[in-house]
Amino acid sequence: MRIDDLPIRDDLRGQTPYGAPQLDVAVRLNTNENSYALPDDVVEAIGKAMQAELRDLNRYPDRDAIALRTALADYLGHGLTVANVWAANGSNEVQQQLLQAFGGPGRSALGFGPSYSMHPLLALGTGTRWIGALRDPDFSLNPDKAVAALEEHDPDLVFLCSPNNPTGTALDPDVITAVLEAARGMVIVDEAYAEFAREGTLSALTLLPEHPRLVVSRTMSKAFGFAGGRLGYFAAGPAVVDAVQLVRLPYHLSSLTQAAARAAVAQRDALLATVEAIKEQRDRIVSTLRERGHRVADSDANFVLFGVGGDQKIAWQRLLDQGVLIRDVGLAGWLRVTAGTPAETDAFLQATEALK
Repeated sequence: MRIDDLPIRDDLRGQTPYGAPQLDVAVRLNTNENSYALPDDVVEAIGKAMQAELRDLNRYPDRDAIALRTALADYLGHGLTVANVWAANGSNEVQQQLLQAFGGPGRSALGFGPSYSMHPLLALGTGTRWIGALRDPDFSLNPDKAVAALEEHDPDLVFLCSPNNPTGTALDPDVITAVLEAARGMVIVDEAYAEFAREGTLSALTLLPEHPRLVVSRTMSKAFGFAGGRLGYFAAGPAVVDAVQLVRLPYHLSSLTQAAARAAVAQRDALLATVEAIKEQRDRIVSTLRERGHRVADSDANFVLFGVGGDQKIAWQRLLDQGVLIRDVGLAGWLRVTAGTPAETDAFLQATEALK
C-alpha cells in the first residue's frame, strides 16, 4: 500500500517530508550544526544532571519546566522572568504550538521568502493557510514592502526570520518595528542564529516590553551545540505563554531533556566559547568566495549563502564528489554552506576550486 492509498488529508497529498541529505562523507556542512563537540567537563556536567533524574523516571516530569524556563530567562536577560519564557522540543515545536494557538483552520500566516522552509510546513500541519510573500531579488526586505504585504493579505500571524535562513542576513530593526505596528495578529521573529550576529545587530528581545503580540523564538541547537538535545524556546508576554499551554501536549519535555538542557545553560560560557571561532570561519568563507568572484550574501548566522554561477545541482554534486556535503536549498544558482572548523573550511574552500 502507498501513502496515497490511505485516507490522508487532501492538502498533504504530494508533499514530501522536511529534511536534508544524511550522507556519510568526510565533511558535513549542510545542516547548520555546531561542528565543535561538547567539551569533556560539559559532557560530565550534563551526564551528572541526567543521572540524577534516572531513579525518578517512574514519575512524570515537571510539565511546566519551571527550573529550565527560569534558567533560560536568566540567559536571555532583558528583564525577562520565567513567566516570559516557554520551552519545547526544538524551536520547530515552539512555532508549531504558536500556530496551534493562534492559527488553524480559517486563519493565515505570512512569511517573506526565501526563508526557513519549515514555516510553511508547520502552517500546513496545523491547518493554517500559508501566504508566501517575497523579498527583493537581493534577498533584502524593506519596511514599506513588508507593510504592503500585510495590508494586502491581513494575516493572523507573521513570521520574520532574523538572521534569515537560508540567506543569513539579519533584518533591519525598522522592518520588525513596521511589521509590529501594521500587524493585527501575532508576529513571530525566529532568531535561531542570533548568537552569531555581527556586532551591533539588535535582537527583537529589546522590543518585547512595548509589543504584547511579539514572540521571539530561539534554539539551543546552534550556538550551544545542543542539536541532539532538541531544545527550543521563546520569549514573549506572559499571556502568550499562557495561551501556548492550552495546546501543548502533557509532559511534552522529558525529565532527561530538561535536566540536560539546564546543565547546558549552566555551562553556557564553555559552550558559547565556540561562537567567535565559527564567526571567524564564516567571515573567512565570505571574504574568500568574494575574492574569487562569487556572489555572497552578508551573513549574521553560522552559514553562508553563495552563488555558483550556474546550475546549483551540478555544483552541489561536484563538491560532494570531493567529500564535502553542503545544502542545496532550492534557490536557482545558489548553495548554502555551514561555517565549521578551520579544517572543514579548508576542505570546503579547496573543493570550491572545482566550481571555476
